Amino acid sequence: MNYYHSRILKGRDFSAVRSEVEAALKEEGFGILTEIDFKATMKKKLGKDYLPHVILGACNPSYADKVVSIEPHISTMLPCNVTIREMENGEIEVAAMDPAAVMKVVENDKIIQHAVEVNELLKNVLKAL
Repeated sequence: MNYYHSRILKGRDFSAVRSEVEAALKEEGFGILTEIDFKATMKKKLGKDYLPHVILGACNPSYADKVVSIEPHISTMLPCNVTIREMENGEIEVAAMDPAAVMKVVENDKIIQHAVEVNELLKNVLKAL
């Protein structure tokens, strides 16, 4: 089973794609709670060079409230990560975790149903790019 969905964008600027991702997330009811600049972190911590690569922690508050109300420890698996990375060929990949795949370990049908719904929202984000 695949644990993420992705879309490859050709001939696009990294910062412009990032703005589009943020707008598409907002359109689907997500906010960005965290941001990790993977490129800068790896340079600082390991001295390694990476192409631009960010990890956004996206949260849909309505769904987060629903699942935490069912299972408080589910917060250890939140938020949903969305990554934007430049590849060697200059293309930009945007990837989003598949919460339906990840939440199966919880073995709670209500949570899995909510995760399936969130998964559709994240796929809509990718389609909008």
